[in-house]
Amino acid sequence: MEPGRVLFITRKWEPAIGGMETYCVKLVERMRRDRSVDVIALPGQADGRTPSVLALLWFPFTLLARWAGLRDTPAIVHLGDLAIWPLALLHWLLAPAAKIVISAHGTDVSYALRPTQLGRLYRTYQKIGAALLPHARIIANSQATAQVCRKAGWRDVAECPLATDMTLQSGIQPSHNTILFAGRMIRQKGLSWFVREVLPTLPDHITLEVVGPVVDSEEAKASMHPRAVFLGPLPQQELARRYAEALCVIVPNIDVGDGSFEGFGLVACEAAAAGGVVLASDFGGLSAAVRGGETGFLLKPSAAQQWAGKISAVAGWSKAERDAFTRSASAAARQFYNWSRVSEQTQAEYASLMTERKIA
Repeated sequence: MEPGRVLFITRKWEPAIGGMETYCVKLVERMRRDRSVDVIALPGQADGRTPSVLALLWFPFTLLARWAGLRDTPAIVHLGDLAIWPLALLHWLLAPAAKIVISAHGTDVSYALRPTQLGRLYRTYQKIGAALLPHARIIANSQATAQVCRKAGWRDVAECPLATDMTLQSGIQPSHNTILFAGRMIRQKGLSWFVREVLPTLPDHITLEVVGPVVDSEEAKASMHPRAVFLGPLPQQELARRYAEALCVIVPNIDVGDGSFEGFGLVACEAAAAGGVVLASDFGGLSAAVRGGETGFLLKPSAAQQWAGKISAVAGWSKAERDAFTRSASAAARQFYNWSRVSEQTQAEYASLMTERKIA
């Protein structure tokens, strides 16, 4: 890999729980096998929630203090998400020769699409960033995210789908009675839609397990349905087992009309790698997180009849049919959706930037 010290800056870090936190931690872990990486991170709260507002406001001062204490000047300054682009401006003072790389996810770009005053303000905020940092290399987690970045004015945008460490869970006896939903409970994830429109059309013996943190209290009401069981956040090993045990794992994201979308959809490739049967909406970044018919199935969002039909079809598979699909899907998911590939792609972007600097 191209030499050069990396400074990775993020407000998304453990013990907070989420796709962006996983991305930052796993990417740094893999890259450190190849090169020197310094990290300035804002840890999440002990209960898995994101940092407090006060901690976020204080983070720039923490960054300045930590940066001043670095022994070596970074060649690459990599920000973990696009919402913190102003922190990249510090390189003009502290490392003027450094190249800027910024990761882009779903939430930190889609908010600019919302038809609200805050959405318009955030859109302006992103346009200012694109104007001030015209040479920044943006690494988007999907084609859908990349498209929104370009619309916001960011000029240099690459794509790098995310990954998972989960492996095929052997010796698991799948259930024909339980469907699994895993993720933050927010409206765009489609939990309440599924409970309202699809679950009542399925046989009475089928129940829904809900895994993940409560973000939207209204959306969380769906987990209190008589045929639903709320399990809360689960450790990764337990979650992997439940992926493999479930009749199917649903990722039923919907278009809520405010521009929000899933930037990637880590649950989809996690569940496939673990041996689950993934049914996901063909919407936003989920189209990059599922290889249709290979690692799972992409279905039309909000099409209740299609979802119910596919669930019934999966329930009708023989053991041999299910085993053949899950083994093949797991192998395909682990071959492509792995952190070594993400690290290699990211470092290839670094190398490209360093080469451009030398040519210039």
